Amino acid sequence: MSNDIQGAPQPAPQGAPQPTLLDRSDVRVKHATGVGGTVSAFVDRVRSGDLGSLPVVAGLVIIWTVFTSLNPVFLSADNLVNLLFDCSTVGVISLGIVCVLMVGQIDLSVGSMSGFASALLGMLWVNHGWPVLLAIVAAIVVGAVVGALYALLLNRLGMPSFVATLAGLLAILGMQLYVLGATGSINLPYDSALVNLGQLIIIPAVISYLLALVPGGVMLVLGMRTSARRRAVNLSAPSMSSLLARALAITVLLEAVVAYLNMGRGVPLMFGIFLGLAVAMDYALKRTRWGRSMHAVGGNHEAARRAGIKVNAIYTSAFVLCASLAALGGVLTAARLASASQQAGTGDVNLNAIAAAVIGGTSLFGGRGSAYSAVLGIIVIQSIASGLTLLNLSSSLRFMITGAVLAIAVIVDSLARQSRVSHGRA
Repeated sequence: MSNDIQGAPQPAPQGAPQPTLLDRSDVRVKHATGVGGTVSAFVDRVRSGDLGSLPVVAGLVIIWTVFTSLNPVFLSADNLVNLLFDCSTVGVISLGIVCVLMVGQIDLSVGSMSGFASALLGMLWVNHGWPVLLAIVAAIVVGAVVGALYALLLNRLGMPSFVATLAGLLAILGMQLYVLGATGSINLPYDSALVNLGQLIIIPAVISYLLALVPGGVMLVLGMRTSARRRAVNLSAPSMSSLLARALAITVLLEAVVAYLNMGRGVPLMFGIFLGLAVAMDYALKRTRWGRSMHAVGGNHEAARRAGIKVNAIYTSAFVLCASLAALGGVLTAARLASASQQAGTGDVNLNAIAAAVIGGTSLFGGRGSAYSAVLGIIVIQSIASGLTLLNLSSSLRFMITGAVLAIAVIVDSLARQSRVSHGRA
């Protein structure tokens, strides 16, 4: 019987470039090129269960449409600027939550950690006269130490992160109350640069327009490099026209957003810092060995261990980064409120940080998510809060609506996960 069966894979000619391990599965898939091919590939990903940020973007459009129809002030430039100020504090904390969720763990103490960091900042800076930058660094270092302790309890003692961080929530809250003392609050210098950062400082218009050009340019350059690598191993790759179209679309969108915000006060510098952290984390998660290890550990930690990945080190990095970002979020919260008090980090801060990551698209099952999910998720949550405030409605509705949105996000994630599994079997 002849072995030359039609459609059977044939060996590559001798001397031809061989596909890498990551790209071997792509050899079996044929993608069209050009803009039409990009749209077709997107539709295929959605059908296979890879929804990406599509559900949260659709939800955000619905939320904005409803609130704008009820109160046109909602989408005014000044209200959006205030919304971005409020997004920055919890958003930074949510970036850390993305890290621990990526590896299939959880940190329930991020709210308490942020409150303790703000209290520590106030005590060192105001009460003991430390330079403000040194006090900020000290607060972040304490956060890193707490994260390392959680990782130690998980790696050496096998304590579930749910239990370890729940115990940490209570212990850190007690430390926060102890640091603040009988007064219960510490007022920060109102005319200081840190408080101005949290309340007043805006990125100059010219610089904001220039910064809005960067994402599209970076997307184009990275896309060209990836395309060149794929063509070098005889894999399908997006055409230059599709890369240009995507880069142009994101650039036009960002420039339009910046132009609209500049009609009001402008783009808050604190939100720019938040976005900068998100971009840096997204790059680390997608284009570094550490990021690939994070995805692998979250997908299947035992398989990752057998593949030679240092799973304990990955867990440690995730918890340290999460607690450090929680501390930084506490510093920004103190700047926003111009004080450190017993209420900092309590209330819904903890749940909003976790909900923002999940609503934005980070999977509770581990192995999937991105830094941008925290950005989208916190914008959704703050949009709900801002809209209800403008309508003068009870805050109880905010909790109910946010809870419903969170439940829908988890349901969509679960259904998409099942769809990906069934599609893979097919």
